[in-house]
Amino acid sequence: MTNKKTSDTHGEELQELKDLLYAEENSNIIAEIKNMSPLELHILAANFNWNSGFEIPEAILGNGNCDLGTGLLLFYRADGYRVLESKDAVSESAQSEWKDLISNLFDRIVDDDFPNKTISFTPPLTKVQAFKLRKSNPSIPEVFLDKSPGDDVAIPVL
Repeated sequence: MTNKKTSDTHGEELQELKDLLYAEENSNIIAEIKNMSPLELHILAANFNWNSGFEIPEAILGNGNCDLGTGLLLFYRADGYRVLESKDAVSESAQSEWKDLISNLFDRIVDDDFPNKTISFTPPLTKVQAFKLRKSNPSIPEVFLDKSPGDDVAIPVL
């Protein structure tokens, strides 16, 4: 009986996240993000539609519960590979919001500015991509190339 109740509660939480994700107003989502757990932030980040702008990812990253794994997930989903591939990618971009987000996120990851490290993230790189990145820029921190610390989390599609 307890397992069903726990399962039902988990299902309700996922439904609430789904409803929030498809809410009309970003301000409503941002207000809710302030109270989210690391896992909820990670699930929301993994299901976020980047066509909706940068406000939601910035709110997720601004939550003190944001995990390193979530930061890395957002880095790669925000086309962070371009930054690792070319040092000039940020300066050459005309998208000021993207430049701010990706630069700040890169710096936070390098500075180890994510106190939570409970959710693991494996960069979506092939062995060849990782090899080429290491060869072209040996100073890329390993955190961008290797699996981060923490537990593997199954991410439901909302």
